[in-house]
Amino acid sequence: MGMAGQQTARTPSTLLDGSAPETVAAEAARRRTFAVISHPDAGKSTLTEALALHARVIEEAGATHGKSSRKATVSDWMQMEQDRGISISSAALQFSYRDTVVNLLDTPGHADFSEDTYRVLAAVDCAVMLVDAAKGLETQTLKLFDVCARRGLPVITVINKWDRPGKDALELMDEVQQRTGRVPVPLTWPVGLSGDFRGTLDPRTRTYTRYRRVAAGAALAEAEVLDPAQAAELEGAAWTEACETADLVAESNGAFEPGAFLAAEATPVLFAAAALNFGVGTLLDVLVDLAPPAGARPDAAGVPRPVDAPFSGFVFKLQAGMDRAHRDHVAFLRVCSGVFRRGTVLTHGATGKPFATKYAHQVFGRDRETVETAFPGDVVGLVNASALRAGDSVYTGTPVTFPPIPHFSPEHFQVARAVDAGRAKQFRRGITQLEHEGVIQVLRSEVRGDQAPVLAAVGPMQFEVVADRMAQEFGAQVRLEALPYTLARRVVAPDPGVLNQVPGVEVLWRSDGEAVAVLTDKWKLGRIPTYAPEASLEPIGGDAEETTPA
Repeated sequence: MGMAGQQTARTPSTLLDGSAPETVAAEAARRRTFAVISHPDAGKSTLTEALALHARVIEEAGATHGKSSRKATVSDWMQMEQDRGISISSAALQFSYRDTVVNLLDTPGHADFSEDTYRVLAAVDCAVMLVDAAKGLETQTLKLFDVCARRGLPVITVINKWDRPGKDALELMDEVQQRTGRVPVPLTWPVGLSGDFRGTLDPRTRTYTRYRRVAAGAALAEAEVLDPAQAAELEGAAWTEACETADLVAESNGAFEPGAFLAAEATPVLFAAAALNFGVGTLLDVLVDLAPPAGARPDAAGVPRPVDAPFSGFVFKLQAGMDRAHRDHVAFLRVCSGVFRRGTVLTHGATGKPFATKYAHQVFGRDRETVETAFPGDVVGLVNASALRAGDSVYTGTPVTFPPIPHFSPEHFQVARAVDAGRAKQFRRGITQLEHEGVIQVLRSEVRGDQAPVLAAVGPMQFEVVADRMAQEFGAQVRLEALPYTLARRVVAPDPGVLNQVPGVEVLWRSDGEAVAVLTDKWKLGRIPTYAPEASLEPIGGDAEETTPA
């Protein structure tokens, strides 16, 4: 870490891989890496697909008639996702728009998979907060926004589903400001009430973009830009009201200032209907024009590592089963500095051991292609890099360690056992793989043994994913038995075993050697000083608010 700090003093004229620093800096400036966050059912996967459609990397959107009958979206590749119409795993999509390379990280569409979303937020430079026009800011959205706020991420707010009945636009502006603390500054304003979405007013140019739905939303919407006089003649009272309300917001909140957005003090607001492709092209333009490019990222000591330093990156996600024909697993790597070149021998920060990057892919939903080079801001899928774990740093040349990705406090616990004792080997391999991916937390003890690990989850649907993948990918059906525990704490006492004497408390162990006490209810915490006065417990991750999703 000390050596990483020296990188800020001088930049070499040529990087270790022969690339010129100015080339790396220019390529980093072209990158926009962001995640979409929201409450379930706000339309994240639909927006992801609509953005890809507008960038002309797919020909037809699948979300044509709602979740019950829609085709599988490009970012929903797991069978459970396609069956249920929700996103369970995050997906990385890369495409070009204008002269910019867009790295879009979709996130799970259910609160039970908050951990995956938190990991994704560690890898992005900006977030798009998607808000349902009818429901406003919901619990999960606010929780994820808080994570963005702690990390200083700029946030673009998109009010989605304006084609359906919903709240008043002014009411939504007040809600955003009161509940996020950031000043909402509309870059577009709806013409027509929610449920009667005709188009958008640009408060800066006073132009009107009129939309017309095409092919039930499966194709790009037709957009016509009109001047104020044409808009007034065409829309009449609806245009007048849009102008008046937009002026009220501008008078109260001021004009858009890029500096306030990048400083996480203000949030630009756009109105859209992703299922109809209304307003989606504007979001792409805003991302290109206003979102921050890939920049220097702080290491674990808080020292920024310049983008033109030797190559470095960190793994934010592991995923298996994306290609069932080959049973591979992919480590998603965010490039932080330098140039990634396929075949380069990298150093694994956790072990100090080298490994080659022979199989490196860029992923577009279920499709993938070999990537030869990648620059800061890009996401690379390293195939079968089995030594890597979520949060691991990799580099060439100057060593660097990026901040770890924390564990989260689980609230649901079940014991897993193999249905067929003859499949014990497959059972152990599957549980270990899912643990490495971060699909589930796995806790063990000598009393329970390896054949009966305790699975710990933020939400109960994680257990369904475990059962499904164990059967489908590893050929080991599991039987899950619920335990009475409802919370967990990290044990920092010298002798964790003394806590096993406390009724309603059990001490288990993570694979990283951390002792974890699981408790039946919060009242047991109050009894620990009586039964085990020498014991000391801490929230998992060290920050109860950050590591306990809503």
